[in-house]
Amino acid sequence: MKAAAASLRGWWQGRAARRRTLPVRDGVALAGARPVRLAGFDQPLLGVVLGLVAFGLVMVYSASVALPDNPKFAAYSPTFFLGRHLLAIGIGLVVALAVVQVPMSFWEKTSGWVFVVALALLVLVLIPGIGKVVNFSRRWIPLGVMNFQPSEMAKLAIAMYAASYMLRKMDARENFVRAVWPMVVAVAFVGVLLLRQPDMGAFIVITVIAMGILFLGGVNARMFFLIALVVVATFATIIAFDDLRRERIFAYLDPWNPKYVQGKAYQLTHALIAIGRGEIFGQGLGASIEKLHYLPEAHTDFLLAVIGEELGFVGVAAVIVAFFWLVRRIIAIGRQAIALDRVYAGLLAQGIGIWIGLQAFINIGVNLGVLPTKGLTLPLMSYGGSAILMNLVALAMVLRIDIENRALMRGGRA
Repeated sequence: MKAAAASLRGWWQGRAARRRTLPVRDGVALAGARPVRLAGFDQPLLGVVLGLVAFGLVMVYSASVALPDNPKFAAYSPTFFLGRHLLAIGIGLVVALAVVQVPMSFWEKTSGWVFVVALALLVLVLIPGIGKVVNFSRRWIPLGVMNFQPSEMAKLAIAMYAASYMLRKMDARENFVRAVWPMVVAVAFVGVLLLRQPDMGAFIVITVIAMGILFLGGVNARMFFLIALVVVATFATIIAFDDLRRERIFAYLDPWNPKYVQGKAYQLTHALIAIGRGEIFGQGLGASIEKLHYLPEAHTDFLLAVIGEELGFVGVAAVIVAFFWLVRRIIAIGRQAIALDRVYAGLLAQGIGIWIGLQAFINIGVNLGVLPTKGLTLPLMSYGGSAILMNLVALAMVLRIDIENRALMRGGRA
């Protein structure tokens, strides 16, 4: 009887310890300190997100206002892309507002189904008559108000599925077959579908998201580095046997070579010219020359080059700092959730942080000539309806995780 009472008392004390309010350092709850009260949600996080979206809206308009002068876009008005981008932001904010009302327990239960829906859409987009072809790639499903890109949903779906998978496989983390192999198969299947579009950039992002969550979920370090070696070898093989991708690598290594400067390195060289013209403070908002039909995809993949030309080093540095702070804060929210025994929510938040951080890093690196040209947009800023929509949905989940963290720390229910 005394043993049972002691056991019950220990359980209750542990429960109370998990629910009491704890102070926070870098977003992580610290045990053993005096209680403090937190309320609401992470307002600085929301402010930075909305600031990036608003800044992106201004720069998308600046980068696209002259496009109707090109015969390819002659039927469009100067505000066409601005209006479409604004519509995508509006839809994204409405959906994000709905998502932030949904408990994370619901997303944990439905992670598998979200992943299945994403796979179904990746298959549908490959069917002629359903998938829309743009620049020789079949990546979009027309929905009237916007062209939806299933690969954007797949990024969030893989983060949700990987977080749920690792939570279910906690006891098998030391066993390679039980802990890792099924996840590798899932990512490989997604990769086959993405390479059929083709969309190598999205495949890289999805692979790194899954690997990051596996590592953060506690997979044995030797297993992780073995997987990393296999992944690197796989991508190297794909590039080696694909003439187009191999030429892009050579063009990246020597962009000013006459063989590449008007071909595979055309975008890169004009992006470098744009950033070089910007110097410290830029030529002034709206004063870019490269966006006048010299720099392709100025409002999507190479928006940062226009920012560099118009706002200079100061503008580019501000964007980099904003993304660094945003990713660091998302990771801290994930760490806090794990400290509160909310493993799924924590791994999902960190997976979203990896997604946003990696994609921003690749896009910025491509614009600065640090990385080979890759068709990835700048999160929250570049023109693209489905990208903006899924970015805002993912960040709404992060805000929900933070809200539930704060509720637990106040002694309430998540």
